[in-house]
Amino acid sequence: MAGDHKHNDPLPETVLRVKSLESLLIEKGLVEAAALDALVDRYETKVGPKNGAKVIARAWADVDFKQRLLTDGSAAIAEFGFSGGQGEELVAVENTEAIHNVVVCTLCSCYPWPVLGLPPVWYKSAPYRSRVVREPRKVLAEFGTTLPETTEVRVWDSTAETRYLVVPRRPPGTDGMTEDDLALLVTRDSMIGVSVALTPAQAREI
Repeated sequence: MAGDHKHNDPLPETVLRVKSLESLLIEKGLVEAAALDALVDRYETKVGPKNGAKVIARAWADVDFKQRLLTDGSAAIAEFGFSGGQGEELVAVENTEAIHNVVVCTLCSCYPWPVLGLPPVWYKSAPYRSRVVREPRKVLAEFGTTLPETTEVRVWDSTAETRYLVVPRRPPGTDGMTEDDLALLVTRDSMIGVSVALTPAQAREI
């Protein structure tokens, strides 16, 4: 479920349909390729997980900001200029030693675009949407996340009104790191809750 598409593997049917539709729209002159590229770039790099990583890094480094984020997520991300586009009612939930949070949208694919960008394919898939509610620990393990039995797993169901952002635990060995360096440890999956943040050593390997 969590694996990325390999370069030599056949493209999934949904991807093929999207590419066919894109080619048709461009061929008929209804959209420009450059406009599509700009839109994708906007959500992958500017409105994407990099925004969320900045928010999490600030929460790790600034206790007062973290409190504001947990109290009113929408207002806190607005301090960065992130708002709108399915981020109007954002609730931040913090992972701790005792509690691990994971997010799903059981009805469709509601997702906080301003801080996470476009939702990954697996987030929208029926197996994830149904299984993470019934057997969250098993699904997390499939993403490589194994938690102690003493850690409570809480599943948050996003809706059209409310989106959730997980504040992952700050990795050990990060004292003294700048916010820019801390942001490199934050992944999209850790802000959904299916994984944990990277250690500095893991980040250096990427």
